[in-house]
Amino acid sequence: MTRFDFSPLPRIGLGTDRHRLVAGRACMLGGVHFADCPVGPQGHSDGDAVLHALTDAVLGAAGLDDLGTLFPDTDPRYQGADSTTLLRTALQQVAEQGLRCWSIDLAIQCDRPRIAPRRAEIRAHLAQLFELPLDRVNLKGKTREGVGSEVEAVDVTAVVLLGPAA
Repeated sequence: MTRFDFSPLPRIGLGTDRHRLVAGRACMLGGVHFADCPVGPQGHSDGDAVLHALTDAVLGAAGLDDLGTLFPDTDPRYQGADSTTLLRTALQQVAEQGLRCWSIDLAIQCDRPRIAPRRAEIRAHLAQLFELPLDRVNLKGKTREGVGSEVEAVDVTAVVLLGPAA
């Protein structure tokens, strides 16, 4: 039995996601549409690897089930689903535990689309979704440097800090 009350302490969550990039798919990353990109993330939902990694990070920090358990890719209700809706559902579950996100740090690794030109837009969109000041949302875009280039993909690592909502 634990003698220490951990409830008011912050919680850290880590989320990762990887999607193959294929022709003929819309490219959604961080809730932002990259209309000029000829490839997009393949997936059962819209394939937004940034929002998927963030969803897993907030769920993990709260000690809840993961994205695949809550929104299985075997369920036709989630075919083509907007990942923003899935994230909002997860944030609602986190809020029901009296928690909210305090900070986000992301690394997006892909050769295309180029993240830097849209970095500010993604950060602003995520700040709005999470109801955070912009300086609490960080994002780095990294290229794959030719490593693992036999399959074009986007890889995302997300770290979030949750704390009491009040």
